[in-house]
Amino acid sequence: MTQENGYEWRQRGEPDPVDIHVGSRIRTRRILLGKSQEAVASLLGVSFQQLQKYESGANRVSASRLFDMAHILLTPISYFFDEMPAELTLPSEEAPSQDQSAKSVMSNRMTLDLIRDFYRIGSPQQQRCVLDLVRAMADASDKEQSIAPMRRKPGPKPKLAAAS
Repeated sequence: MTQENGYEWRQRGEPDPVDIHVGSRIRTRRILLGKSQEAVASLLGVSFQQLQKYESGANRVSASRLFDMAHILLTPISYFFDEMPAELTLPSEEAPSQDQSAKSVMSNRMTLDLIRDFYRIGSPQQQRCVLDLVRAMADASDKEQSIAPMRRKPGPKPKLAAAS
């Protein structure tokens, strides 16, 4: 018997999509703060393996544990539910399509490290310089990809001028 209420994942034994989202937000916040799983788990009073299960959504985080997690990660509880995919908050016929590329970029460890380190820069002028540098590098990368690579024709190497 198939249910028509959008809870097919339960029948397949998969984690609840809300638990996966909350776990992802826990992981993102932990990384942005530069804390290890071991450090957060210790403060929470659980093993790092248990924290891994919370972060993957394999284990559901209780309300009291989520309250403690918010204090440890210095964030309001609502943070864990921010950016909840529309298909989890709206009936399926009303859910707009979601841009998966933006979601995957924000779950990338390098992106999170870059954001965390960027905000460690105290000077707004230096932050602006870093942003300008990254944009210039991205623009140059775009241009390199759009131009066919040029190859040097075979032949003798140019001779260097002798120093006098």
